[in-house]
Amino acid sequence: AAHRGGVSALSLSVGGSRASKVEDPPKVTLQELGRADGSSQPAVPVPPSLSGCGERPTFEDRKMRYSRIVGGLEAEVGEFPWQVSIQATNQHFCGGTILNSWWILTAHLCTEELSVVLGTNDLTSPRLEIKPVSSIVYHNTFKRQSMDNDIALLMVASPIKFDSLIVPICMPPEPMPSKWHKCWVAGWGQTTSADKGSMKTDLLKVPMVIIDWNECAKTFTKLTKNMLCAGFMNESYDACQGDSGGPLVCTTEGSKKWYQVGIISWGRSCGQKNTPGIYTSLANYQLWIKNVTQAEGRPFDTEHTRSTLKHKSRDSRSSGCSELGSPRCWLLRGLLSCLLLRAVFNL
Repeated sequence: AAHRGGVSALSLSVGGSRASKVEDPPKVTLQELGRADGSSQPAVPVPPSLSGCGERPTFEDRKMRYSRIVGGLEAEVGEFPWQVSIQATNQHFCGGTILNSWWILTAHLCTEELSVVLGTNDLTSPRLEIKPVSSIVYHNTFKRQSMDNDIALLMVASPIKFDSLIVPICMPPEPMPSKWHKCWVAGWGQTTSADKGSMKTDLLKVPMVIIDWNECAKTFTKLTKNMLCAGFMNESYDACQGDSGGPLVCTTEGSKKWYQVGIISWGRSCGQKNTPGIYTSLANYQLWIKNVTQAEGRPFDTEHTRSTLKHKSRDSRSSGCSELGSPRCWLLRGLLSCLLLRAVFNL
């Protein structure tokens, strides 16, 4: 088993040593698997504005275009606006995800003298936004041998300014959906295990499916409940060296919100059939993220990013009164009382 970080470029490996097979149409094409809006029709145009986490205003403002490359698909501009490149001495070696204006989520071993690059697919762009890292928080029970608790947080030196190409990701909802509609992994580097650390400058993406934990445990005996498996058992789509710390993101059917479900952690070689990749299961770390960010003085409220799947109560919808002590509530209650008294006296 190998950790998927490294001094090479952050990368996405699809196909491993059998990359040539990807040129033949798979049983289910990447185009069919990767419809971000869950359909074969173009996305309905929406204004390029932000109303919350996990949204892709620039990408969803136009029709999706697919460009086949060896090992996967080239990501569109704005398709993964929460994705960052973690760098040391201007070299990519890990991925990460924007949580809010101050925090980047990544894996434990992705922590050197760091900076993060945001808001781009092309790492050769002359207009990169680069943020130095001021603080690193590790999980205090990380186990290198088993890779359990492979998670870390990076606090940037100055707040991130969001726009249509820089958007925070949503945390996993509670309860978790029984089935995700679409899932993706993206990254910037090796596309086969034979790349020997070669740099990729364009963001690549590959569709994923989450595999039953009990089935995966038959292959990986050191699998813990803090991990999840994703991939295609009969195909060679996978993450690889340099991908560690990047997000596994998923969406539910009919939704335009994307949620980070896992953090790329480790695997056995790259792109081997019947050998899925292993991810840190983010659902198990909501309280840890909340506690450590609060302790660092820049609290991140995980509840806020899950609120989009929760519905207001029937009482709140009918009365429009969600804060019992607010002046609006007292006014509404007064009006209702007057109407009730009139009805009584009319009788």
